Amino acid sequence: MSRKIIFCAVLGLSSLGFAQDPRPLQTGKLLQMDAVSCHASQKAPEPRCPVYLLEADSVVFHIRPKSAKHALLLPIGARAQFRIANGNILLHMDGIDNQEREYIVVSMSPRTVSDSADATPVRLNHLQ
Repeated sequence: MSRKIIFCAVLGLSSLGFAQDPRPLQTGKLLQMDAVSCHASQKAPEPRCPVYLLEADSVVFHIRPKSAKHALLLPIGARAQFRIANGNILLHMDGIDNQEREYIVVSMSPRTVSDSADATPVRLNHLQ
């Protein structure tokens, strides 16, 4: 009986050591989507892959889906929750399909005041 108690105690304590809290989710906004070639080879016409501009609090990410076959088009201007794991971004958007989808970080840059999502771009026409 005492062996069972000791075994359960050891098992319980060891499982606490391996349990890791998931990283907290960050919030960002999808600002833009471009379509780029999915592969480096340009020999044959091929499908285009979406590359998104994701603006977080202090960083602007260019991301693309890890799996081109299962790429889901995301709504531009919508808020997204994400976390960074193993060098990739796990993106979650409420109302889409409630799954975390893995995206590859193509590039990233620090966010400046002029990169703000609330700022509207100035467009000049020939009359100005």
